[in-house]
Amino acid sequence: MKEEIIIAGFGGQGVLSMGMTLAYAGMVEGKEISWMPSYGPEMRGGTANCITILSSEKISSPIVSLFDTAIVLNQPSMDKFAPRVKEGGLLLYESQNILQPSLRKDIDVIGIPALREAMKMKNAKVMNIIMLGAYLHLTQLVKIESVMEALKKVLPEKYHHLLLLNEEALYRGEELVHESREGVMMVC
Repeated sequence: MKEEIIIAGFGGQGVLSMGMTLAYAGMVEGKEISWMPSYGPEMRGGTANCITILSSEKISSPIVSLFDTAIVLNQPSMDKFAPRVKEGGLLLYESQNILQPSLRKDIDVIGIPALREAMKMKNAKVMNIIMLGAYLHLTQLVKIESVMEALKKVLPEKYHHLLLLNEEALYRGEELVHESREGVMMVC
């Protein structure tokens, strides 16, 4: 098993922490992991992405040009990374921020209104965790319990009071996948 993922969006959307959380969750489960962040000098508001790899075997290089999955949170990331998803791969995107999703037919393209749901939960910062929950439901890459264990390491202790909200966000992401597949949220 080897999963090569690009997570991309604007700085401040939780792109890097989503990738780091996924990597820590893989480590909790004894997987080989790699996490490589990339961001512009302006940080918040600029572009950010990270490559996260989880594998059952040693990872030869953290640098890859094609991905099994792209999780994109803004239009520039959609434009840049949608063409780089491997045939048969997954493109998961935040449907409130992306006006023109990929039209590729050789991959699964799934839009999730994570920002809208985060606002309903009264905390826009859980948008990335909702997306992570959707991704985990689709791939079963790691268990939610492992992600919760990872969040205890990734989140600064002063935010540990938000762990329950993050767990709710993970499960809401799962639910949104079901709703999008039933056609309830395809047009957002």
